[in-house]
Amino acid sequence: MACVDLGIIMARRLPAFGFLALIAMHIAVGLVSVVSGDKLSELTSELQEIPKAPWRMHTLFSVECKDYFDWQTVGLMHSLRKSAQPGPITRLLSCTEKELVKYKGLDLAPTLKVPSMSKHPVTGDWYPAINKPAGVVHWLKTSEEAKHVDWVVILDADMVMRHPITPWEVGAEKGKPVSASYGYLVGCDNELAQIHTTHPEFCDKVGGFIVMHIDDLRAMAPLWLSKTEEVRADKDHWAQKYTGDIYSSGWISEMYGYSFGAAEVGLRHKINDDLMIYPGYIPADGIEPFIMHYGLRFNVSSWHFDKAEHLTNAIVYECNKLFPAPPYPEQVELLSKKKSNRRALLLSIECINTINEGLVLHHAKRRCPEPPKSEYLDFLRTGSDPAGRPKLKILENATEDDRSTQSKEESLQATSKEDKVAVKIKAPMQLKLPHPKIHTLFSTECNDYFDWQTLGLYHSFQLSGQPGFITRLLSCTEEKLKNYKNLDLAPTHVVPSMSVHPLTGDRYPAYNKPASIVHWLNHVQMDVEYVVILDADMILRGPITPWEYGASRGNIVSVSYDYLKGCDNELARLHTRYPEYCPKVGGVLVVHIDDLRLLAPLWLHKTEEVRADKAHWATEITGDVYGHGWISEMYGYSFGAAELKLKHIVKNEIMLYPGYVPPPGIEVRVLHYGLNFKIGNWSWDKHKWHYEDMTSSCWRQFPSPPDISTLQWDTEDDERRDRLSIECMKTLNEALYLYHKRKGCRPPGEYKLMDDTKRSGLEKSAAERISEGKAVDKLIMGRHKQAFKGSQLIDPDDESQAVDDVDDRATIEAEERLTQKLKKRSMLNNLTSVAPFNLSPRYWMVALWTSLVVLFLLGMSAIYSKQRGGEANVKPRYSKVKPRRFDFDSLKDTVADRTVELHP
Repeated sequence: MACVDLGIIMARRLPAFGFLALIAMHIAVGLVSVVSGDKLSELTSELQEIPKAPWRMHTLFSVECKDYFDWQTVGLMHSLRKSAQPGPITRLLSCTEKELVKYKGLDLAPTLKVPSMSKHPVTGDWYPAINKPAGVVHWLKTSEEAKHVDWVVILDADMVMRHPITPWEVGAEKGKPVSASYGYLVGCDNELAQIHTTHPEFCDKVGGFIVMHIDDLRAMAPLWLSKTEEVRADKDHWAQKYTGDIYSSGWISEMYGYSFGAAEVGLRHKINDDLMIYPGYIPADGIEPFIMHYGLRFNVSSWHFDKAEHLTNAIVYECNKLFPAPPYPEQVELLSKKKSNRRALLLSIECINTINEGLVLHHAKRRCPEPPKSEYLDFLRTGSDPAGRPKLKILENATEDDRSTQSKEESLQATSKEDKVAVKIKAPMQLKLPHPKIHTLFSTECNDYFDWQTLGLYHSFQLSGQPGFITRLLSCTEEKLKNYKNLDLAPTHVVPSMSVHPLTGDRYPAYNKPASIVHWLNHVQMDVEYVVILDADMILRGPITPWEYGASRGNIVSVSYDYLKGCDNELARLHTRYPEYCPKVGGVLVVHIDDLRLLAPLWLHKTEEVRADKAHWATEITGDVYGHGWISEMYGYSFGAAELKLKHIVKNEIMLYPGYVPPPGIEVRVLHYGLNFKIGNWSWDKHKWHYEDMTSSCWRQFPSPPDISTLQWDTEDDERRDRLSIECMKTLNEALYLYHKRKGCRPPGEYKLMDDTKRSGLEKSAAERISEGKAVDKLIMGRHKQAFKGSQLIDPDDESQAVDDVDDRATIEAEERLTQKLKKRSMLNNLTSVAPFNLSPRYWMVALWTSLVVLFLLGMSAIYSKQRGGEANVKPRYSKVKPRRFDFDSLKDTVADRTVELHP
């Protein structure tokens, strides 16, 4: 009924157009009813007709010719038609001539092609956001439509319109445009505004959408562009304290360009924060937002949407492809008891459903084949009416009260025998929402000791099935980084080293762990909800996830470190206000990203405190057997977490030290080889390998543990203990083997033998060596899959168990042949590390042709010398060679074309 009320208001305010206004509003009401109940296919024709405005209006939005903006265009255009936004719409398409040749989306919206200014034609600065003011200026200068307009509404592409925006409804006046508050633009209150506008008192912190009179736009638009160029060039004032830009990259220069340009011509804005909302935010009571601006990530339970994840998504050109479906409205009703929260969640799913509706219509318009039937597609066609759809149950995030209420409702429906049968036939569907995204971190330094640990952890991560991505936080000084050659060992974020404290000079490399996490949080844009933090000296055997172990906001999963005595004595009372919250945990952390943002700075600060408190380093106070303050970082974490009153869920079954007996019936997920461990008479200690370079020299390996077939055990616990210890060492050696192979090391036995008689019978063709190598790699992967299968530990050396994962026994035989061959070759003397002479015919042909060319050139040289002998008195002629110019501008264009830069 809001549309009818709007029509009545228009009729009262504009008597001359009252009748037309009422007709337009009735059309809008009809469209809303179609959306809520009729099929989407019936929308196609009806939504094409956009009502004419009582005053001449025009809606603009700016994009670039990229897939990223194309799906935004489809969503925005569909919402504009669906909301019955008055007047024409123009998409300002900024595109280079080269891009325009390949561009496929000219039919997505009424379009004005605008010369791209992503790369500034004068300065060469790469800044795509400048296309917005440049596009508006171009439209004003070149468009015939701009000559017949009174009011302009300027939107961003990443918006969904819910209701029409008109100047007479929102109160825009000439000289007083309407916009939304952008409170983070701190540059209106400091020297930035004083530098770039003569009227800083008129600088308004606004953005998002603009409703402006055409005369104001004509006066302001050129200044919008020139002020954007000014602020973009003022790099001295890009810092967050001047602009509010958290990245200090000058990315919001266009927003200041608008504010300063408007201030120059004396425009004062009417700020209306009720018209626009970001999905995920809660609207004010009684307020119905007109625009949803999905510039930020938003969640509904564990489902989420983030436009930044779809930078290269060609969903517009892939028939019947849609964005992941959000929960249904009836599911959302179970997620919160608060009406305001439910309203926010319903707006969030409305946003993505509107975009998907637009994609369905767009694909149909492109004559895509009929999409396969699905419940979600039926939902889009029937609107929010759940009739005809099985009742859905939320398995995650619903409260116990909600579950019990739903259970009672279902039991009431089954009061009679017939009802019970009906309920049995039509059982509720179990809907499991997607799991939250997680990211794994571990901290290292740029030295040999951490390099081989990195290889082991990263290799085991790839085999473990751990979801998400992993990042090595590499703490390194600038001097060491210049000579460091192993940046490719794992995905890496380089961090300034704090091994030596920059203020105190205290040498304590453990500072790097909390310091690197703080640096990562402040310098990396990430789309994660949970972070798993490990130590480098670990081997992952299986996934560690928040949903399995119960981590949540305010509840961190970790492992017990009982030797942290300082949580029970004066150490905790000195360094935290809440010693009762001090946790004795460490090793593995599963923490919500919001908790980590608060915790990480305190973690670092408390580490510095405890490290400085030398008076309490003693073993009886800290539990440090050396009394050297070496575990200060562990206390830094505990005291930092206590300051925030964070709770910890202790799950000791996650981690085990090799050499210890695992709990019965538990498959540990992490082997932490921080301590010396033994298998019979064999032992291994990571500290003895502190200065060993395991990566530079080909095929370096750690001493192999005993073969399982040679071991005997008195108890089952002893057997399980030794099997895990052997698995730890084999994983480290596998990681080294695969790294050296990836680096291009020749197979260990591939040498030129000085004694040809010894070499005969041992050499194999290149094809045979490659085949054997693949078989061994396949066997390694198969054994790792078997090693963590169910609750039964599989013998990594039991060929009968591994054969299922490597398809056939031939791979095992290949490994045995290779092993025997390497043993024989290692016994031979006088070996040198050069390539063998079993060259293929192809190399002989190349050598033959090379010899012929050389002979030909020698012959021509002899003839030429003879001729020169008779022409000694002839003046030689020199040809003038024009120097070849390197086209640097062309190279810069090529690089710029391949650089992805997007609007925030």
